[in-house]
Amino acid sequence: MYTTINEDGVLNNYATEPQMYYAEYPAIWEQRKYLVQGIFASLIVTTLTLVALTVS
Repeated sequence: MYTTINEDGVLNNYATEPQMYYAEYPAIWEQRKYLVQGIFASLIVTTLTLVALTVS
């Protein structure tokens, strides 16, 4: 932790910044997993919307 003291004696604490890194492009199996998750989420939203419309 990085600490400074101003002329009035007040302490200022600064958090240490994490090391930066670049994200890597997802592998083909990760892309397929994202596609399946998107389809599943779309089905849930569609089902909830249809149930809400049917009940009202």
